Amino acid sequence: MKITEHIKKSEGKTLFSLEIIPPLKGETINNIFKNIDPLMEFKPPFIDVTYHREEYVYKKRENGLLEKTATRKRPGTVGICAAIQHRYNVDPVPHIICGGFNKEETENALIDLNFLGIENVLVLRGDAIKTESRFVPDPEGNEFAIDLLNQVKQMNNGEYLDEELQNANPTNFCIGVAGYPEKHFEAPNMKSDMKYLKQKVDAGAEYIVTQMFFDNQHYFDFVERCKKAGINVPIIPGLKPLTTKRQMNILPMTFKIDLPEALSDAVESCKNNAEVREIGVEWGIQQAKELKAAGVPVLHFYSMGKSDSVRRIAEAIF
Repeated sequence: MKITEHIKKSEGKTLFSLEIIPPLKGETINNIFKNIDPLMEFKPPFIDVTYHREEYVYKKRENGLLEKTATRKRPGTVGICAAIQHRYNVDPVPHIICGGFNKEETENALIDLNFLGIENVLVLRGDAIKTESRFVPDPEGNEFAIDLLNQVKQMNNGEYLDEELQNANPTNFCIGVAGYPEKHFEAPNMKSDMKYLKQKVDAGAEYIVTQMFFDNQHYFDFVERCKKAGINVPIIPGLKPLTTKRQMNILPMTFKIDLPEALSDAVESCKNNAEVREIGVEWGIQQAKELKAAGVPVLHFYSMGKSDSVRRIAEAIF
């Protein structure tokens, strides 16, 4: 079932969903199952699965020269989606990214997902790899999320890269995109960021999932800006409970977000990460309660492969 259909079927009731990351290469699917299992009592209608592009390492050869080698540390998004679909009978939502893939590889992944009966995708540009200062697309790939969105839409219309295909069966993907309550870090201003989001919705995006935030006012302001811009698709808030002191620096640096002073002060006063987890759960509960009271369609949790804190928040809300 499509995400938009799940939301419509809920008739105003706030749903619970989560996002997971594929396990590191060499680990098994059980690493994922053991973190999803404790959350299934909250009946998530869908589970997002992130996609991770290749990175590069430099290996020293016998002649002393360095050889650039591609490596993929977290493979298997398509296979993981199939496993989730089979085990839990919920709708997996694979993330499809521009970086590291040409258009043919993207099309092949979408064909595989279509064969599996997967009806939802979240299209993203993706981040620059660690060895590059800015995002560099594959020479034969999509440069921006809207380009990727348009490729999916073309397949939904039965248009494939091979123009000689006759009477090709169209796919039927419900397409989601990302939204940034605190602005995408590359956008010069909020107005510009909203303009590009509106372009994606006009091109066919059917729902928006936000970047994580820790101040609900950012989300409420974002929704208001979207309405003024004529964006009327569901806007799903993304939440992440803090679990370690280190995240207080890593999350703002990685995701270009702000932490409220009250939250950072509370975390700084913690003696250890166990105390941080308590603060994270308490803060997450208050965020979720306010958002649910405001009638958000879904509370979407970035679990990062850990279910304990998310479970405690969900127990207090659902």
